[in-house]
Amino acid sequence: MPRPMKWRNVCSLPEYNEFGPLGLRSRSRETVEMTVDEYETIRLMDLEGLTQEECAKQMNIARTSVTATYAEARHKAAMAIVEGKRLVIEGGNYRICEGNYP
Repeated sequence: MPRPMKWRNVCSLPEYNEFGPLGLRSRSRETVEMTVDEYETIRLMDLEGLTQEECAKQMNIARTSVTATYAEARHKAAMAIVEGKRLVIEGGNYRICEGNYP
């Protein structure tokens, strides 16, 4: 039986959750879906400058989980940018964090 997935603490929901190329033809393009917890790893490490260990502590998950989540998030962001796909941020296994986080 697989281990149950841990809830991931997310302290900042995205203000905007859809991104994509401009123009009329962009509506017909494929969509890349990024989860809120994947977004949170990018926010914490790339914007806030946290290490993987600090990010893991804040999100209440293992550092190895942060590594995998971050890699998947960056892959999805790159795919959206390079291939001109629409990026939508929604869903995931998260809860809004409690405590004194930025």
